[in-house]
Amino acid sequence: MTVLNDFRLRLGDDEYLPLMLGGMGVDISTADLALEACRLGGIGHLSDAMAPWVSDRKFKTHFTKTKSGRYKFNRDNVDKSEIKFNLEELYNATLKVVSAAVERKTGDGGLFINVMEKLTMGAAADTLGTRLRAALDAGIDGITLSAGLHNATLKLIKDHPRFHEVKIGIIVSSVRALKIFIRSALKMDRLPDYAVVEGPLAGGHLGFGEDWADFDLKKIVSEVLDYVKDEKLDIPVIPAGGIFTGTDAVEYMEMGCAAVQVATRFTVTEECGLPERVKQRYLAAEEEDIVVNSLSATGYLMRMLKYSPAIGSNYKPQCEPLGYTLSSQGTCLYLDAYHATGFDENGKKLPVEDKICLCHHFGQHNVWTCGQNTYRLKDTTNKLPDGSYQLLTAEHVFNDYLYSENHKIALPELQAVRA
Repeated sequence: MTVLNDFRLRLGDDEYLPLMLGGMGVDISTADLALEACRLGGIGHLSDAMAPWVSDRKFKTHFTKTKSGRYKFNRDNVDKSEIKFNLEELYNATLKVVSAAVERKTGDGGLFINVMEKLTMGAAADTLGTRLRAALDAGIDGITLSAGLHNATLKLIKDHPRFHEVKIGIIVSSVRALKIFIRSALKMDRLPDYAVVEGPLAGGHLGFGEDWADFDLKKIVSEVLDYVKDEKLDIPVIPAGGIFTGTDAVEYMEMGCAAVQVATRFTVTEECGLPERVKQRYLAAEEEDIVVNSLSATGYLMRMLKYSPAIGSNYKPQCEPLGYTLSSQGTCLYLDAYHATGFDENGKKLPVEDKICLCHHFGQHNVWTCGQNTYRLKDTTNKLPDGSYQLLTAEHVFNDYLYSENHKIALPELQAVRA
């Protein structure tokens, strides 16, 4: 029987196992997790979400504190238009995070980074270009452009010496979105090296509207495959969202896809950056616990566990130290919702029902974004005598995808439980 390991992904002159780990932020796709995929011969993603915050937490730098001090005069002001990132500091933070991972790279796989356009950071083009240049200078193997159409992104790095060397891909949820990016890429004489087609069952932010349930990943992938074939474009297509077993992956490979991107099953691995208490909540989740809502300050729909601690919080916006979703005018959907929320009879701020402060709560791992198949995670491991679930290693999950047949999932050896 055919298994995923029978296939290979070719990107230019490089060959990989056809398994790509998605870039989950903030620091959920840790360097440890991405580097395991790389060591095993696949592709692992870092996320560049909130790199200054991640650098401070991991390397004891002070980018967030410095920015906070610079704008402490503005903390009680509703107007956040003066809040800007220092581009040199942003560059150094991203360089620090990415370089530290690149220096540890082993194996024949690829170390990529997921870069979101929706991190507007008070100056969308300037901050996006800075993050991209830092990742390129740090030696990243590939860049996956996400959370936006990116129709002006390539122009930001067209003069970088690695522009034609580094692998560049785009995440889309429709043929239309891919066509928009292709038009801009042709102007830069730089077609994408791959296209990740993310369907409606993916975790986190979705590229769909309220009618997301009407869409089907296989149908979208089929349309994209037809488009690249008809246009004679040599662009490998990589589906993502809801691919839970190796057999699911093989079905896409047999359609003509080049690899698959997965994430959900890696959220409960030892190398994942989620705290263990959160991993246990993922493992215990039932299907009815998984919801799609409009609470994101980005304006996108977002899939998460309905009991995420961030929901219904009245946390005061921390734009001075953070401010990752601020527009160039200093606005943010959470800011609007926070200031529109009143107080109770004791003068206490009521819960903000409409939006979540992503900057604060993602950094605290309080936004429990998840794929639609998260409720199936309990079937991938052992339940322990104390009622908790055994965490997996990334290597175990990776190999299960490679060699699984008939949608079977191999449970880990029970003796692997840590003392």
